[in-house]
Amino acid sequence: MPSRLITPSRSRSKKTTIGFVNLGCSKNQVDSEVMLGTLVTDGFALTDDPKKAEVVIINTCGFIEEAKQESIDTIIAHGKLKETGSCRVLIAAGCLAQRYQGDLLKQLPELDGVVGTGEFGRIAEICRDLLAPKKRQQRLWISEPPYLYDADAPRLRLGKAHSAYVKIAEGCNRNCAFCAIPLMRGKQKSRPVESIVAEAMRLAAEGVKEINLISQDTVNYGVDLGLRQGLVGLLRELVKVKDLRWIRPFYLYPQQVSDELLDLYAGEEKITKYIDMPLQHINDRMLKRMHRLGDRTAITSLVDRIRTRIPGVTFRTAFIVGFPGETEQAFEELKKYVEEAEFDRVAVFLYSDEEDTPAVGLDDKVERSVMGERRNEILSLQEGIAMARGQARIGSVMEVLVEGVSEETELLLEGRHEGLAPEIDGVVYINDGSAAAGTLVKVEITDAALYDLVGHIVS
Repeated sequence: MPSRLITPSRSRSKKTTIGFVNLGCSKNQVDSEVMLGTLVTDGFALTDDPKKAEVVIINTCGFIEEAKQESIDTIIAHGKLKETGSCRVLIAAGCLAQRYQGDLLKQLPELDGVVGTGEFGRIAEICRDLLAPKKRQQRLWISEPPYLYDADAPRLRLGKAHSAYVKIAEGCNRNCAFCAIPLMRGKQKSRPVESIVAEAMRLAAEGVKEINLISQDTVNYGVDLGLRQGLVGLLRELVKVKDLRWIRPFYLYPQQVSDELLDLYAGEEKITKYIDMPLQHINDRMLKRMHRLGDRTAITSLVDRIRTRIPGVTFRTAFIVGFPGETEQAFEELKKYVEEAEFDRVAVFLYSDEEDTPAVGLDDKVERSVMGERRNEILSLQEGIAMARGQARIGSVMEVLVEGVSEETELLLEGRHEGLAPEIDGVVYINDGSAAAGTLVKVEITDAALYDLVGHIVS
């Protein structure tokens, strides 16, 4: 997701202005929305002009090396506003802040404050402390994560009015060798079902048609609350929310996926027939070194079971190439599997060493250039699969959620069918017919590009 500076309506009275930059994933976006809501409720004004911001907050990402570098570059760039703009206080919040804490203050002297992932709820108080010269004793706000908002938390939503992310849990209990998320977000902590349902009801009342359920490990939702089949129970309550049309769970770990859950997907029309499940690899040795549960046999069996029990399901997955010890043979096995499995969407990440993770100490590192070549090979292969799948949809009639006028040209509308998630997948371009944003319409598909479709409204 690109960084954004957000502008709600401004008050005529003089208020301290805040510029806010969001980096990273959809979970970060929700954290940013809660911080923005807290700031506005506390009397701050937001501006989309960074030169006018007296306080600039950067919600950072620290997931992989590229994300960390983007966060650092963004901090440095906005630090210059102390000379060229109105900036008096520069704050780094989020994952990078939680990970490196005081080291950020030492390495980036332009920072005035560092706010970890457990302190988002105090952001307004922290801003006021840093703005008061006599109170500038504390510059570091770090506590044990995770911070998890509830249904009553103020929230200034970003993006489309008819689609919203809902964070159902924070943190992760897995021990994947490559992943630093538990270091930044802590152990899993799930929101109560009642809190999530209350938020969904409020969002639906505001006109939201699609909610996207996010966490680090959605299939494990509720385990910490003592719930059996917690995700199943949550979904059964959410489908009762009036006026919600699509419910889309993200980030299903490929373990503990019950037939009960899959049958709920298949039988409940509000739950999108869309599985987002990062598999990471298919080679048994790689999976073991990654500390992933299961093996090739378990993965292939699960994928087959999902496709059997949810007819017409869209399957999105992700793989890591270049993990230490990935031989040419192991990579070829992965590539062959991608070709055979014919997933609808595939993301490919290059492995990067992350401090304090088990993978850092592994031998047989893979050259960065080799990783890039391997990623390109898989993505090139996947392009052919995606094109064929798009072509196969020509002539079909699909229900499409209209997003509004296309970003490409005002002559087109833009929308998504249930197999297209917001921001990360393609779109459906509508070249004939009219409909308001947030409405669901029937569209006949007449053409297909690599990841996008073209069609016209038929009813």
